[in-house]
Amino acid sequence: MEKIINFEPAYDKRNSDPNKNFGVHGVNIRFVLKGDKGAVQFLLYTSWHLPHVTKELKVKGYEFDPLPADLGYHSLVPIYEGQHIMSKSCIYLDGKPCYYDGSRLATDKIYNVLLEEGDEGIWRELEKYYKDIFGENEK
Repeated sequence: MEKIINFEPAYDKRNSDPNKNFGVHGVNIRFVLKGDKGAVQFLLYTSWHLPHVTKELKVKGYEFDPLPADLGYHSLVPIYEGQHIMSKSCIYLDGKPCYYDGSRLATDKIYNVLLEEGDEGIWRELEKYYKDIFGENEK
């Protein structure tokens, strides 16, 4: 199984034109465990913003707590009846079509494991999740 950690950069894409306004967002950390049948992920919104955005948000009194955002899977095949392709070319499935599903509600346990055990605990929990989604047999 391949372990991938992506740090996705913060951005400030605000624009006075509502059609071009994509707001601000902090750095994301995405832990992905990839196997033959698909991949599973844990996504953490860090709340680490660009320096000028941090300064602006502090003046407005905003808090900066991390947010465990998603525990989900990328599958080569549908996992449940009626599931539709989310992406025609998934980076975690080597450019193949992706059936995706995930939940914010399922993240608290794995976030607590991250806090208590670091990345070793994350990989253990993602391996359990992978087996729950795709089954035990993995090369």
